[in-house]
Amino acid sequence: MFKKNRHGIQIKSPEQLEKMRAAGLVVGRTLDLLKRSVRPGMTPLDLDVIAEKAIREEGAIPSFKGYQGFPATICASVNDEVVHGIPTNARQLREGDIISIDCGAILDGWHGDSAVTVAVGEVAPELVELMRVTEESMWRGIAALKVGANLSNIGFQVEKYVKSQGRYGIPQEYGGHGIGTEMHMDPWIANHGKPGRGPVLEEGMCLAIEPMVNLGGARTRVLADEWTVVTMDGKPSAHFEHSVAVTHNGPWVLTALDGGKERLAQLN
Repeated sequence: MFKKNRHGIQIKSPEQLEKMRAAGLVVGRTLDLLKRSVRPGMTPLDLDVIAEKAIREEGAIPSFKGYQGFPATICASVNDEVVHGIPTNARQLREGDIISIDCGAILDGWHGDSAVTVAVGEVAPELVELMRVTEESMWRGIAALKVGANLSNIGFQVEKYVKSQGRYGIPQEYGGHGIGTEMHMDPWIANHGKPGRGPVLEEGMCLAIEPMVNLGGARTRVLADEWTVVTMDGKPSAHFEHSVAVTHNGPWVLTALDGGKERLAQLN
């Protein structure tokens, strides 16, 4: 039922890709709602409540909630939190903060996974630039998803762009992943490295591309809650992610409302 290539990477049929797209759109619409909802005075838990309601109203299931014990629908990572922040009412968002919102949903057994980093009100210019660089590096990585290309080309393009923009840190231990009937599947996808290495991309592969970029150094640590990853130097971090299908017509961005057409056209 679920075809895999010789590397153990799941290959989806056209019909299965349509189901992946349906799950991806649930996530895309939920993140669009969350982006529009962010404002000073909210708590990360407020956003989590909005996300769970939106996902369940579409007949889907939050994929993060209960995953390896994670207690919430979204990961909400504020300022120096890189990824996997647990949304709580412990603090309110303030003008000038940035918040990474990572969201996943399961629809008819198929997963969608995407993340955005959002400014809370007006933020410092260096944070606007950090978010721009991180998002653009994601799109550069997505554009490398071409049939016949090597997997490592993705991370190479992410790192190449980030390094061309200034002195940013890319955490080495976190990256993207395959996605399909499970949220995290083979292969793991580094956000750095040399091109021309690793498995060859095939039509029907679905990959989550997700660069994390720090305003300071690359080193991170995990807090006592055993989930929240923060920068070692306390400087802010941004995170963007899309789930993408490899097709003969190029990348199909399953979690982008327009399939990625607008942004990918700008890179061609």
